[in-house]
Amino acid sequence: MTDQQPAPDGVLRLINGYWATGVVGAAAAHSLFTHLENGADTAAKLAIRADIAERGAQTLLDGLLGVGLVELDEGRYRNTPEASAYLVDGKPTSLSSFAQLKLKHMGSLVALPEVVGAGGPVTDPTTEVARNPHWEEIVPAIAAQSVPAATVAAEVLGLADAGEISILDVGGGSGVYSAIWLETNPAARSTQLDWEPINAIARRLLAERGVADRFTTIDGDFHTTDFGIAKYDVALYSHIAHQEGPEDNVAVFARFRDALKPGGAVVICDYVVDDDRSGPAFPLIFAAEMLLKSKQGGTWRQSDYRDWLVKAGFKDVSFHSAPPATLVIAR
Repeated sequence: MTDQQPAPDGVLRLINGYWATGVVGAAAAHSLFTHLENGADTAAKLAIRADIAERGAQTLLDGLLGVGLVELDEGRYRNTPEASAYLVDGKPTSLSSFAQLKLKHMGSLVALPEVVGAGGPVTDPTTEVARNPHWEEIVPAIAAQSVPAATVAAEVLGLADAGEISILDVGGGSGVYSAIWLETNPAARSTQLDWEPINAIARRLLAERGVADRFTTIDGDFHTTDFGIAKYDVALYSHIAHQEGPEDNVAVFARFRDALKPGGAVVICDYVVDDDRSGPAFPLIFAAEMLLKSKQGGTWRQSDYRDWLVKAGFKDVSFHSAPPATLVIAR
């Protein structure tokens, strides 16, 4: 009796993974998840609501069913709970804009074989400069990714009952952490350090949420701009460590230690892998993004963060799950 040859379905699905990016991005572009949420449960109804061809609507529904983002019951379609939570326009956790943005990024993967051979980018990254119009698109688009982690961090730190605390958000982007934390604690104040065009976006977004009066910004590059001494109760470093090398991360962690008041905490949010690099899956795959776009970055291990923070002068380091990210909190 011979072993049965495995079916190629799984491998073919991965090889053609760009189809999933295309289907989800196109569905988001036409607000299909929003229309499904509002009762347009057939291809014909979706075509009318979205003002697209019925054939196009049916094709997207077929694809979304295939990738597990819609369900079909007696000829009627509906969002899965996951799609309802993260792809319906207007929800604070909506990744709809990000799904559309990723359609534009697919072409960059063509360079990955060459980048793997070289061990890093083969051309200088052009996006990581202050004056780049792409910030206006990408900063709001990725904000929703941080909502779950910001909420978990607020609970772990007990921010609701922390009183008049001061927060430093380094490289804060959209300011979504500050927005959620300031809403959680009406006595808190937050300062964001980032490039001026990005800070302008954050000020606008926090004004929309009604907390701009307790939010200030410092324009600058965090590599060179002073954090101050013993000024803050909480400091934040979200989704930046993965683009920095080990020595740079130790250096910035030491500056955080100096900027914090006695007993203060630094919160690091990032895609963290297990010490034996056996998982989780999302951070492992994300490492390819860093190889493409950064000269020294990567998805770092828990042991890396612990070692770096201890070198920087922190004593107590803990890890908290906020899938697909991990929160690292050090005091």
